[in-house]
Amino acid sequence: MTLPNPRLTFLLTFLAVVFLLGAAFYLEYAMGLEPCPLCITQRVMLLGVGLVALIAFLHNPKGASNIGRRVYGLLISLWAIGGLYFSGRQLWLQSLPDDKVPACGPGITYMVEVFPMSDVIRTLLTGDGNCAEVKWTMLGLSIPGWAAVGFAGLILFGVWQAFRKN
Repeated sequence: MTLPNPRLTFLLTFLAVVFLLGAAFYLEYAMGLEPCPLCITQRVMLLGVGLVALIAFLHNPKGASNIGRRVYGLLISLWAIGGLYFSGRQLWLQSLPDDKVPACGPGITYMVEVFPMSDVIRTLLTGDGNCAEVKWTMLGLSIPGWAAVGFAGLILFGVWQAFRKN
């Protein structure tokens, strides 16, 4: 069996990220689901995956050692591991009993305008009560559940791309 060429798989990964970010923006702007801080952080991680995949596609590293392809594959996996961590954190917040959920904070736009950047970054990395609210599900999984599935797939893809034989 002939595997698809590495350049094509990097392009397909980039296009998948564009599709996923498009779906996130559809949920936000067409369906009115305001993203919580952890949702925004997961988008940043997904954007990191997409940028690495685009650079890998454009660079099209070649050579007997395939070092460039390995580096790009591992970078994709690292960004996806970050995304999986933050989607896992959000799933954990969603699983907490109501009395254990952190307090809800103001929206990110307001926080950026009013709060010190260190507070904004802390909220983006840890979440707040807004992150515990399940606003949408499909086939029993919430948005961070689907994000976790996607990030797990991207981790596997990156590792496969890094260590594939051709």
